[in-house]
Amino acid sequence: MVTIITQLLDALGAGNSSVRLRAALAAGTRPDPGLAGALVARCAVEPDFFVRDMLTWALTRLPAEVTVPRLVAELRSGRAQARSQALHTLSKIGDPTVWPAITRSVLHDPDDEVARSAWRAAVVLAPPDARDGLAADLAQQLGRGDRTVQLSLSRALVALGEVAEDALRPGLASPDEGVRAHALATQRLLEDPDAGFDLAVDEARRIVALGPERAAETAC
Repeated sequence: MVTIITQLLDALGAGNSSVRLRAALAAGTRPDPGLAGALVARCAVEPDFFVRDMLTWALTRLPAEVTVPRLVAELRSGRAQARSQALHTLSKIGDPTVWPAITRSVLHDPDDEVARSAWRAAVVLAPPDARDGLAADLAQQLGRGDRTVQLSLSRALVALGEVAEDALRPGLASPDEGVRAHALATQRLLEDPDAGFDLAVDEARRIVALGPERAAETAC
């Protein structure tokens, strides 16, 4: 067994991504708690998306009491990818005891990819009595980033459901046109989850630019 673990550890650091992918698959197929530290560490530096996804799967196959403490510790890492992948994996494990670790600083991480992972994880992990506060915290970031970031934030708010409606009100009244448009687009998605985000954004920008009454006239 020691030999197999040693071989897997070597393969996880191989130069060929296909070798690393097979190693991650093997680690998940035959889960061994002794690999937890190495899998978490590899997540922090792995450049290939598919290998990272397989590493996450392998970690979900291990006991939560082994993986969760290591992943929570990664939230304090100075490496953005370590934080992002830890949050992603925690959202897949879904252990509710992790919620206290999803702090405001985590939700407002300056790195967009980390923040996006934090938003997704928060929606999964937040207990019912924390969802109002979470929605308000997320809504404070309306207008942040590019289309991809804004779409992630809107999806997180929509996933929270009705509690997001009140949280959007400050954004809907914001003097910042970008914030207001993002809030309007998110409100549109709350009302009609099947509406496309790009169409919702275009409509929101038109309303912000023309005003609700003028926008309604031009739509006729």
